[in-house]
Formats: sequence, C-alpha cells, structure tokens
Amino acid sequence: MPKRRIEKVAVIGSGIMGSGIACHFANIGVEVLLLDIVPRELNEKEKAKGLSLEDKIVRNRLVNEALTNSIKSKPAPLYHKDFASRITTGNLEDDIAKVADVDWIIEVVVERLDIKQQVFENLEKYRTPGTLITSNTSGIPIKFMNEGRSEDFRKHFCGTHFFNPPRYLKLFEIIPGPDTAQEVLDFLNGYGEQFLGKTSVIAKDTPAFIGNRIGIFGIQSLFHQVKDMGLTIEEVDKLTGPVIGRPKSATFRTVDVVGLDTLVHVANGIHQNCPDDEEHDLFQLPDFIGKMMENKWLGSKTGQGFYKKVKGDDGKSEILSLDLDTLEYRGKKRASFATLEMTKSIDKVIDRFKVLAGGKDKAGEFYRKNFGAMFAYVSKRIPEITDELYKIDDAMKAGFGWEHGPFEIWDAIGVEKGIELIKALDKEPAAWVTEMVADGNSSFYSVKDGASYFYDIPKKSQEKIPGQDAFIILDNIRKSKEVFKNSGVVVEDLGDGILNCEFQSKMNSIGGDVLAGLNKAIDLAEADYEGLVIGNQGANFSVGANIGMIFMMAVEQEYDELNMAVKYFQDTVMRLRYSSIPTIVAPHGMTLGGGCEMTLHADRVVAAAESYIGLVEFGVGVIPGGGGSKEMALRASDTFQKNDVELNRLQEYFLTIGMAKVSTSAYEAYDLDILKQGKDIVVVNKDRQIATAKAVARQMADMGYTKPVKRKDVKVLGKQALGMFLVGTDSMEASNYISEHDKKIANKLAYVMAGGDLSEPTMVTEQYLLDLEREAFLSLCGERKTLERLQHMIQKGKPLRN
Repeated sequence: MPKRRIEKVAVIGSGIMGSGIACHFANIGVEVLLLDIVPRELNEKEKAKGLSLEDKIVRNRLVNEALTNSIKSKPAPLYHKDFASRITTGNLEDDIAKVADVDWIIEVVVERLDIKQQVFENLEKYRTPGTLITSNTSGIPIKFMNEGRSEDFRKHFCGTHFFNPPRYLKLFEIIPGPDTAQEVLDFLNGYGEQFLGKTSVIAKDTPAFIGNRIGIFGIQSLFHQVKDMGLTIEEVDKLTGPVIGRPKSATFRTVDVVGLDTLVHVANGIHQNCPDDEEHDLFQLPDFIGKMMENKWLGSKTGQGFYKKVKGDDGKSEILSLDLDTLEYRGKKRASFATLEMTKSIDKVIDRFKVLAGGKDKAGEFYRKNFGAMFAYVSKRIPEITDELYKIDDAMKAGFGWEHGPFEIWDAIGVEKGIELIKALDKEPAAWVTEMVADGNSSFYSVKDGASYFYDIPKKSQEKIPGQDAFIILDNIRKSKEVFKNSGVVVEDLGDGILNCEFQSKMNSIGGDVLAGLNKAIDLAEADYEGLVIGNQGANFSVGANIGMIFMMAVEQEYDELNMAVKYFQDTVMRLRYSSIPTIVAPHGMTLGGGCEMTLHADRVVAAAESYIGLVEFGVGVIPGGGGSKEMALRASDTFQKNDVELNRLQEYFLTIGMAKVSTSAYEAYDLDILKQGKDIVVVNKDRQIATAKAVARQMADMGYTKPVKRKDVKVLGKQALGMFLVGTDSMEASNYISEHDKKIANKLAYVMAGGDLSEPTMVTEQYLLDLEREAFLSLCGERKTLERLQHMIQKGKPLRN
C-alpha cells in the first residue's frame, strides 16, 4: 500500500470550528477547500446591489463571511495572515464535486445526526475511494453516522474531535467506528501528533468521549460543591487556577468564555446517554444554572455570565461577580486562603498537591473533596471510555489546559492517600486500583531510561507509553543525564555528543547564575562534546533578564557592577555565536528581551510555532542591552543593497525595537527578521522541539562545523541616519505621540543603530556597536523615569522582562 500523504483537505461547514480547523491545516501548509451551504435569501446589501441568488458572491456569502470573521478573531487562528491564501472557499452545491481531489474530508456541520447523515450521503457521490472521511462531532455516536454508507466509506470513516480553538488547544480525539480500518486509526494518530502538533488520543465511542466526559464531570462537581461549601465564584476560581496548574480563567471564567449553553448541551447529553454512570445525578444542572439559561446569562457571547463587565459613572470599567444565592451581580470579593499562602514558595505545581490536600482551612477541605471525587470518577471510567489511564491524563492536559492530569495528581498526593480521600466521601475507587496497591504497585507512572511508563491494568505491570520515541522529555532525564547544575541551569547530556542547557530560574528569567551556567555549558561542549542546545520545557522559554537585579544595582548607583553585569550578558551571547561547536536555541512561548537576544545569537533556531518573540525593553525605559540593539543594526546592514534606500531599511529595524514588536507566532518572527528564512526552522509540536534541535546540532557537527569569523563589516550610516531619527523623535514628541522620556530612550537607540555620530557611512565591528549599546543602556538605567518604571513592574509582580 502506498504511503498516505495529506496535501489537500476539504472541510465541510465553516462555523467557528470549521473555519478554525481550516485555518490550522493552512498553518501547516496544507491546501484547504472550505465548503458551506448556499443562502436561501438575499440580505439587504445584496438587494441594494441588485444581486440574485444565482450570483457566485451570494452563493458563497456564508462561507466567505464565516472565514473572514474567523481570520479577524482573537486569538488569531492563523500563524501568519498570508496563510489564508491556502484556503479556497465554495458551496455544497456548486463545488461539492471538488472533494474527489482531496486526501481527507472533515465534516464540521451542526450537531444533528439527520443533517450529518444527509451530508455524508451527498459526499459519498463524489468522494474518491480510499479518501479519509471524518466527523468533528463532540458527542454523537460514530456508529450511527455511517449507517447506510458503503464498505469503503465505513472503513475510512471515524470521529476526529478537535478542541476549540484548534490552533491553540492540543487535544485531538480519534474515535473509531465499528468498521474503521486499523491503518486509518494509526495514520490519524501519527498525523495528529507529527503534522498538526496535537496530542492524539484514540478514544472509545462513548458519550462525550474522554476529554469532555472528565472535564464536564469536574465542572459539574464544582457547580454542586460551590453551594454545598458556601464558596463564592471568586474563591473557586482562585482555588482552581494557576495554583494547581490550570489556566488563569480557572472554572467560572472559562465557562463564560466557552459559553454556558455549550457546557449545558454536553452535560445534558451525558445525563441522557449515560444512565448507568455512578455519578449520573451529578450531571443534572443545579437550579442556578437553569435560571442563568433562562436569563440568557451565557457568558461573553451575551455580555454577562458568572462575571459581568460594566462601566461606572466615572467611565472606568469594573468586573462584577454573580452571587449564586441571590443571583444578583455585586462587586468582586477578594479570595484568600492560608493553605494557598503555604504554596507560594513551591515553584513546581506538582509539588503543591500534597500541601493543598493537607490544608487545615476551607481550601484544604475543598481540595480533599475535589480530588477524592475526581480520583473515584476517573478510576471507574476505565475500561468504559479507554483502556489506558494515561489517555485520560493526556486528554485533560491537551484539551483543558491542565498542567497535570488526574492520575498524575493522584501519584503526587500518593495512591494510598488518594484512596483515603475517596473513602472519606463514602465512595470507593475502582477495583483495579485496590488490586494494584495490594500487588505492591505504589504509583500509576514511573520513569525508566528516560522513558515514561504507565500501569497497564490487564497486564498488571508498568508498560512504556507508546509514541514517545520522537520526544526528549527533560523531566525524565534531568537526574540521570545531569552533567552540571547550579541554581540557574541544569546541563544534560542528550546523547550523540550533544548537550542541553536548561534554564531553571523563576519564569526562566536570565540572571548571573543562568549566564554562568550557560558559559559552563559552552566550556563543557567545546571540551568534550560536539554541539549545544539551549532549550527547556517550561511554560515559556524566557521572559528576559532579571530586572530586579538591574533595578537594585541602579538604585544603589553601583554602575561599575552594572556595567560588568551587562558586559557579561553581551559576552555570553557573543560566545553563543562564536564558539567552536554549533549552538541551537529552542524558543517557545514568551521569548522576550534577553530571551530574544539569546535567540538572535544562536547558530540556528528551532522555534516552536507558538513562540512569541520580541525585544520589549522600551516598555521598562531602556534599550536592548544584551546584544539586541547591536544585532538589529547588523541585520539591517545585511539587507542594504546597492542603490537601496538604506535609511528606510534601518528605520524598519529601529521601529521593531522602538515599538517593542512581539511576534504572535514563530512565522511572524521571520517578518521581523528575528528568525532567518532558510536557516531557522519551526516545529508545530512543541514536544518534538528538543529532539529536533538535537538533530540539527548533530547534523551541523557532522557536516563539519567551523567557528565563524568575527564580523568587521557592519555598515552604519552615522550622522545621516542619526539626523533622520532625531528629527522624527522631535516631531513625535511635539505631536504628543511620545513622552519626553520616550524620546530620550529613542534617541539613545538611534545613536547606537546609527553607529554614533560618524561623519559618513562606515564599516564597524560588532564589538564597536556593543560598546555603544552598553553605554546607552547604562545611561538610561540612571534615569529617574526608568527607575520608576522598573519599580512599578516589580511591585505589580509583572514578568521581569528585559
């Protein structure tokens, strides 16, 4: 059988999910045909233009409007606006025959079985045998949808459930029908992970599958618990947010964003279709939910839900909260618990669960009840919704943004302690859990030789989780492969002659310990290895330099120490560029200020698609001081061409810093010339990033890596450019676009990027520009306004970005 490849897909249905799925396929370079129904009547604009129902612009109006709205939405569904050109729109009457040319047809129409069956009947008339055909249903049984279809259709048909928004949520549930070929399931499982960047989970054809079955149970459990325990919605959101590794939107804000009606629809479906679920009654909606549905308090889509944004008499916005007893909105109440205070010094979320479950206040009681109920429920869903416990954890992490799944949390608390929590609620765990403990197994997971293992229930032993051979999981190798460690970094041996330097500081901010560790990593790599990766698997690559340290030096006017610290940073990034081994930086998430400067100086960059990279120093009143200002001048110089308007090119790079531009994806970073086309690469699945970076380092070493020659050919424009910038900043201040202090920062940056006040264009060295950059940075650190901005950010607890 020839290898299956996906070059073109058809998405049927252009609603929020359909358009989002179409955009994500466009993100990965696939050609997309997006089809929807033909309007049955003209709108007012069409009538005014004298159009008819036969005009193509009318016939494609629904699909075109839906796609346009999706592309404009926030957060953006596309990695880059230009990727929209990969999507062709049409309608299900004029263009349905085009599905004969695609490799995969994805149905995303309204959640009604009769309509889906009708769509499939029409599609089968044109579908080429062997073409994949799947449904994005969120709960309709797959076995009902393919009734009456041909054998080839049924063999190539299954459910593929994307979570909304498809670009950002990683869960990709694959639900086999009764006749789905194993080859189809295997292909989709691999394609979802490798190409779509998803966590693929093959689920059973049960109501709400895995993610929503467990997720909705968790939310419904909280809906009942909140009133039983007398908690406010603010308290629940405080207890179920970042402190336990969940999104900031926690519980009630998440429901507002998703839409209460959506949650109610899924909960009702589970209630109706799972009569034998031991928690069947829990899926009945509390009275306050019924009242909110009656009032159309559905969340963001109707302007109010559990929270409501209003404007006061002074014109300022205020967020009100719903009192679940009175069902009236009131001012937000501050939530505070002693148990949460005890976890503030615990950086790793996984280490907090024991403390939280042992709390002596209402928060501790809440967690014991919450965890106990969840542990009991997930244990009893095996083998109903899946045979493997790790799939439940994968689904919750990828679909609901949990940092740790239920079985991982149970392990962290202790399996026997978790059983105690269950029994305290007069519940029982599934029999297999009791048997597992009785047989001497004390955990659901283990790590062996850098690989993750899970407790396989039928085999009654720890088995390797499949599909991880393409990954390097730093948590699994950190202890066994450690080569060096200090308070800021761990240097690990990735094998095959490649080291990795992993930041371990708070928010991966870059201070003296991180710089010392990075220099040590380069020393080690140059002495005994053949390449170095700088990468981590935290939430963000790095929020930048430790501004708290800079602030203290500036306040104490320790300018010699500050000068040495800045020079140390500059020297370190220059070592990345001019070492005798290839250096690969692997940015992901926020890669700001100093993190961006690291990226700019690597030999190669292997960026996660979801990388938000930029030089943001202007926001704290300084210019990039770790080589960023120099590097933008150098990259501008590299674009100068004969007879080119060089000043305009330089101005573009100046504005990248001056406007603190941050890419909203790695692909946008190419536009900012932070990433280099043809040199730096983007990976869609972040889990593959470290392994890919290692492979790139190995390839560069194998090809015969030679230390680069230091640059002496950076063209700077001197007074010609400086004059232009100074006139511009004067004009912007006069027009009240920028403050006096902003003008001062901009003028300092202008001086650096112009190469000073040289009388004519000159070729200079990188070190010349670094010295100018450092001098400008230090002078701004002594400004009162800069110190005020730094202090404000520190007091607000904002990320310490430089």
